[in-house]
Order: sequence, then C-alpha cells, then structure tokens
Amino acid sequence: MKKMFNWVLAAILTICGTAAYASCTVNDNNLSEQTAGYIPKAPDYSDPTMWIMEDGDANGTGADVFYVVSTWEDDWKTADGKMCHYADVWNPEHRAHMADLEMKKVAAYMSPGNRFFAPFYRHTTIQAFMTNNEDTVYQRTRLSMDDVRKAFDLFQAQRDQSRPLIIAGFSQGGLAVVELLKHIDDDTYSQLAAAYVLGYKVTKADMSACSHIRPAEGETDTGVTICYNTVKDVKYVLPLIAGSDICINPVNWRTDATPATLHDTITITVSPEHHVLVATNYSASEYPPFRGFLNVGDIHSCEPWLYSECLAKNIAVRTREWKKKH
Repeated sequence: MKKMFNWVLAAILTICGTAAYASCTVNDNNLSEQTAGYIPKAPDYSDPTMWIMEDGDANGTGADVFYVVSTWEDDWKTADGKMCHYADVWNPEHRAHMADLEMKKVAAYMSPGNRFFAPFYRHTTIQAFMTNNEDTVYQRTRLSMDDVRKAFDLFQAQRDQSRPLIIAGFSQGGLAVVELLKHIDDDTYSQLAAAYVLGYKVTKADMSACSHIRPAEGETDTGVTICYNTVKDVKYVLPLIAGSDICINPVNWRTDATPATLHDTITITVSPEHHVLVATNYSASEYPPFRGFLNVGDIHSCEPWLYSECLAKNIAVRTREWKKKH
C-alpha cells in the first residue's frame, strides 16, 4: 500500500506541480452559485486518505480498476446551521460510510488479480435523487462529477497505460461512469476493456452524445458499457435511476429474454422492452424499502452484490480479450 500511496503523491506533482496546483482544483465559488448551501472542502488527491487502493495483481497481468462509490449521506448542517447537500471527504465518519459499507466490499471481489483504485468524492446526498427531478440531480451532481473527473485524470496520467482499464460504479457512481465515458479522449478509450454502470441508466441521449458508450452485446466484447438495473416486476422501474435504453444480463450475458439461473434458485431475465432485469424467486429481504423511494419493488441496493461473482469473472474475461487485441 505504501507504493500505491507514493503513486498518488507523484500524480499531483507530475500533473500539477507546486505552482500550477490551483489549475487542478475545483472552482468551488462558481459551483456554489448553482448548488447552493455549504460546500465542503475539495478533496486533495495527493493525500492517500482520499483513496481506497488494493493491489491484488501480483503477476502484473490484470487490469486497473477505477471504481466510483454510490450515495451514503443525507443532507446535513454545519455547526453554524448551514445546509450541505454533499458528503464531506474530510469527515472520517463520511469516509467510513463510503469505505466500510461499499468500497472495501467491492474491492474484495474486484481487486483479486487487478489493481483497484476508488476515490472519495463529494457525492451529492440522497435528497437530490428523492426529488425525482432530473434537473435537480444534474445541478447537484456537477460538483460531484467534477471531483470524480479530477481523480480519474490523475489516476490515468500515472498508471501504466499498456494495461487494460476497467471503469465501474454503482448508483450515483454509475452516473459518474457515464460522465467519465463522455470525458475521456479517444486514446484513453482505446485502453478501455469495459465500463460497468451498475444500478443506473444509460440513455439514447448519452449514446448520441458520446461514441465511447457502446452497449455490450455479449460476454467477451471490449470497449463496451455494461448496464443493468434489477426489479421484481417491470411496473417497479424507477425512471430517474433505471430508465435505461440498454441492459445486459450479467448472469448469461444475453440482451434478449433468455432466462439465467443465479445461485441455483433465482431466475434473472432481461425485459427487452423496459431494459431492466426481472428477478424471480428472490425475496430480496436483505434490502428493505428505503423511505418509500428505493427497494420498493425495484431491488436497487442489490446491484453490486447479487452479481458479484459474475462481475469478477467477467472483468477477468474482458481483460484477457482486450489483451488479445493489443
């Protein structure tokens, strides 16, 4: 881990330099005009505190995985009563929520055979999504996505670019994956083995705006985007999050309605009409309804966990396939 921390420190020095550091920071003043409320201090990605990193690639034959965590904070107030709509990456409790409840658990299945990097960022709070308003989500997440882009650019500039790249994220992190695909240049895209949008949507508008978003069609294609959302019935699709125009089954890697069996008893089937996964014979009792918003017929909270074995295997498959072509 010390070597990994040194990598991050070198990144800031190489990209920004001491004098130019301001050019690599968020313009909080401009962003605060559009997001309102208290804006926490920006992350300093030269500080290892701002990362969860795991090097599970002892042989140097795997991929570099850049993972973006989902939403873990509610709106909160500062000591002087100012409202904040963002996680505070300098708050140990906020970092613990992100790391212990998700980032480390995802690293447990994505890092073996790979190098895993996940930045803390000022993700917008759940209240933005509970408005069910696209404009509110767009405005609030501008700051969040800016953090993610900054972290990714440092990561990308310092990593060995002869290695395959995996980008993945869940929920708000899935939104960040879509935005990163729009952000990267063609050279970076050529390094992409696959992008995984877990529990968020990819729309026709996204694909029209970005040639780097190419829907996966099977288990082995590379440079593609994997996207899925899981529901108990299509009537439970939450458009703000799961109103996707693409979907692939992570169990059998089909985009049609061919069913797949997971864990011996659960059936997972794509609805080609609604672009979601329908799970049957699965109670999802471990994911109780959240404030009447999530896990109410949809099974949003399951996305990184229910298919973890399938995802770990597929990352390895697409990594090998990418290497065959490069």
